[in-house]
Amino acid sequence: MRQTGQTRRRSRPSRRRRGAAFLYGAVDLGTNNCRLLVARPAGGGIRVVDSFSRIVRLGEGLSASGRLSEDAIERTLGALKVCALKLGERAMAGVRGVATEACRRAGNGDDFLARVKTETGLDLETISTLEEARLILAGCAPLIDRGRRLALVFDIGGGSTEVMWIEHEAENSPRLIDFLSLPIGVVNLSEHYEDGNVGAADYARIIEDINARLAPFCERHGVAQRIAEGQVHMLGTSGTVTTLGALHLGLERYDRSRVDGLVVDFDNVMAINARLAAMDWAERSTHPCIGRGRADLVVMGCAILEAVWRRWPAQTLTIADRGIREGLLLGMMAADGANGAPAMELAGGPGP
Repeated sequence: MRQTGQTRRRSRPSRRRRGAAFLYGAVDLGTNNCRLLVARPAGGGIRVVDSFSRIVRLGEGLSASGRLSEDAIERTLGALKVCALKLGERAMAGVRGVATEACRRAGNGDDFLARVKTETGLDLETISTLEEARLILAGCAPLIDRGRRLALVFDIGGGSTEVMWIEHEAENSPRLIDFLSLPIGVVNLSEHYEDGNVGAADYARIIEDINARLAPFCERHGVAQRIAEGQVHMLGTSGTVTTLGALHLGLERYDRSRVDGLVVDFDNVMAINARLAAMDWAERSTHPCIGRGRADLVVMGCAILEAVWRRWPAQTLTIADRGIREGLLLGMMAADGANGAPAMELAGGPGP
């Protein structure tokens, strides 16, 4: 399986074209979603020009077969063709697209990406778990509380869950000290339960299993003790936490501008989490901030989130509606000297 790590292949238009457009595009192909973001540099950050997101469930059935199914491939190709069309409408200074857990695990992942290039013109790379963690951190870094020296960032994905242990001092860029990638996400977990309707006993077993998997990472860094001492900023990014943020605000329609960067008492988060987990599929599917496409997935995210909280009961949670795409954009801009964005650092070796 190809894992290109930090290798970047992206278009490099002429200087005249880059200067005229100064637009960058990022495609994030996950196990559940296909996402595009087009942005320009703005004061050390980004200003979004266009975006696209579609649930494709690329990893559907992957756990059982070890391969991407033809139905999942066709759905995903349809979404990627939309991305290619949007990118083709503008002169771009740079474009980078990445694929994550589904393509890392699938026996036909490379063949699929070759087909993507042939049919859409998009050259996606399958990135390693380390590169994925770095990109998530780079995208979320602006929301990390600089008033505390340590941070724990987690991302509940479709095919895996990433946990990052972060350190930063003064004005220095956050440093990724260690990370953990669990091969458990909302898509592969939901396939064990019809319509995501999981009983209380099974729900408790999911939490227990994930909690146990987090234990070595916790002990290696003394995370629980640092959290109890108030030294750690907790930040979560994923459809699960952003949905909980929207429910906390009582939104009738999801509003990224109100959810991204929201700080919520973790007790309130878990109360909403419990309420959401107790709903059946029909109740979740009719909520405007959830919908039919995610009704079975969000309860799996609730179980993962509860396992994280039981292991690390922080007082507050910062909710981020950002991640890999923003990390890709900031990285390209920094490489071009377009906005002075800092490069991310890695201290020490990553954990297993």
